[in-house]
Amino acid sequence: MRRRRKPREQNHERWLVSYADFITLLFAFFVVLYASAQVDKRRVGQLAFAIQVAFQKMGVFPGSSMQMPRDLAPMPYANAQAVENTKRAPDIGPLVASPTGAFSSAEETQDLTELRKELEKTLAVQIEQQEVALRAVPEGLVVSLREIGFFDSGSAQMKPRSRPAFQRLALILSQGTYHIRIEGHTDNVPVHNAHFSSNWELSTARATEIVQLLLTEYDFAPERLSAAGYAQYHPVASNGTAEGRAKNRRVDIVVLGRLQGSTVALAPGALPADSTGHASGR
Repeated sequence: MRRRRKPREQNHERWLVSYADFITLLFAFFVVLYASAQVDKRRVGQLAFAIQVAFQKMGVFPGSSMQMPRDLAPMPYANAQAVENTKRAPDIGPLVASPTGAFSSAEETQDLTELRKELEKTLAVQIEQQEVALRAVPEGLVVSLREIGFFDSGSAQMKPRSRPAFQRLALILSQGTYHIRIEGHTDNVPVHNAHFSSNWELSTARATEIVQLLLTEYDFAPERLSAAGYAQYHPVASNGTAEGRAKNRRVDIVVLGRLQGSTVALAPGALPADSTGHASGR
């Protein structure tokens, strides 16, 4: 005789399986939404950065030395503005204050414009004789002291007759708080004499000679000054003509910006002046 099987008891908690599946799917859904939101923020940051770069090239927004984060994480608008602007027109500056500067760029631009007018008036004779040249660059104002008016060929000593003009220039620059970089430049004709064996040595010696004069005779603060020698590698004219080579043999006094009590960003090859007036980093 066959035994009768007992009927299985019904499990009244089977709904928990469906409920658990639903909760798992709901959790996954919100995880996907959160991840999508984070991706959108990154894209917004990238878009803001791209727009900022485009406007930087037009000279609309201020430049700075900060860089965009490598991970492209969401960033505030202030950070999106941190783009280096090296192609700004030479006669204008950024339109609003930089994050590290106490002066707005509009003020600095106005100051440099007034400084240029004062120098053009004070050095009018030297400019007319093409011994001095002024030009605006993105960094500031460049005063070029050409060899024909200030140095003998192959020498780093300033001509005695040029001292009055240099004194007027130094007195004007001493009234401000600008950072000043002195750059020595030569033409491409090799130099070899008892004092210098290369254009590198000559250009650097002329730059440090100017720094020495500013420190010892005109009481410039050492932290305002730096010196650099570029030899023949930064010409302003063609070395193919005598006139062009004469323009390239020069010492440039680059007025960079106002002293803010922070470390000066030097150009490649520039060395800060020490208390003796010579470039440091020996």
